Amino acid sequence: MNENMENRTEREEMPERRHGFHRGGKDRHGEGHDRHHGERHGEHREGHDRPHRGDKFLNVKNLWVEYTAGKRVVHAVNGISFSLRKGESLGVVGESGCGKSTIAKAILRILPDHGARIAGGEMWFKGKNLVDLSEAEMEKIRGAEISMIFQDPMTALNPVKRILDQVASVIRLHNEGMTKKASEAIAIDMLKTVGINEDRVREYPHQFSGGMQQRVEVAIGLSCHPDLLLADEPTTALDVTIQAQVLDLIHDLMEQRGTTLILITHNLGIVAEMCDHVAVVYGGEIVEYGTKREVFKNPSHPYTIGLFGAVPSMASDGERLKPVEGVMPDPSDLPAGCKFHTRCPYATEACKDGKVPVVDLGGTHRCQCHHIEEVRAKREKEAATV
Repeated sequence: MNENMENRTEREEMPERRHGFHRGGKDRHGEGHDRHHGERHGEHREGHDRPHRGDKFLNVKNLWVEYTAGKRVVHAVNGISFSLRKGESLGVVGESGCGKSTIAKAILRILPDHGARIAGGEMWFKGKNLVDLSEAEMEKIRGAEISMIFQDPMTALNPVKRILDQVASVIRLHNEGMTKKASEAIAIDMLKTVGINEDRVREYPHQFSGGMQQRVEVAIGLSCHPDLLLADEPTTALDVTIQAQVLDLIHDLMEQRGTTLILITHNLGIVAEMCDHVAVVYGGEIVEYGTKREVFKNPSHPYTIGLFGAVPSMASDGERLKPVEGVMPDPSDLPAGCKFHTRCPYATEACKDGKVPVVDLGGTHRCQCHHIEEVRAKREKEAATV
């Protein structure tokens, strides 16, 4: 990489600052610090890795998911592959409708019974292909080994059950023989952790605000200390103080128990704070993948560059944002070739048909694009003028 690309500005060295998510202060050991990229979650962690990292813990291979409504077929996930070791974290980013949530629901096998199907691929978790497991086998895994924090608590919580009962029942389900009193004590502690006082735990969901309901979802998702946590926009409805507390709670779970995390979000700042790897999804495909440092320092797909360009920078001096032009294509009528070519400033005839090459950029960094060199040359030229 040439000197210009290495010196593109300090803000690319610290993505938390660049994307408005930098939290200083004291950590859980009471030591003052700034949580920079490379300190808590970066690549410079020799001797401080999370416990039990090893062979592939989750391995998704060539996953395809479809939804059908009459004659209309929605191609939600189209040949996605990725893998994670125990204790690692993956941030899945992209616009609404790109297939992010469907990936998580497919892993947990909670796609709708009618009109949705896993059309192909494998999902290996702790040596078992989740695609081949029966519903009874999946019920033992859900909650205890794989848990999910859902995006919309209004539809995830039971409106006729008290909050305490909903959290405690999940704990008892996965701890055979546990008494109701014991499960409720654990549930109350977990609810307190996410900012819900004990005097409110016997209320119903409709008595809570949207943000409070989201905290309950987080408490349920973390209550059984899962091996794999699927977090679908876990902090969307939360104020910044509770958001920080929830992210710290998830981080502590990862550090102490080696929990693997798949974080689905629109917030690149949270990805910078929480994740080891990044998958940029568009049109049901991973268009760019790599470690956080690889993707943040050298975004190479035009869509990834567009996402970064649409985020306000705390280091900028009044620069105008550069949003991605156009809208996401209809997943029931995806364009041939590169799914992004209808919005891409680099698109040529080659992009409109045929298979798009996946280019290896070194390390784990890969990008699905015909015009990598053109994109890189333009970025180098822009960096030289900074």
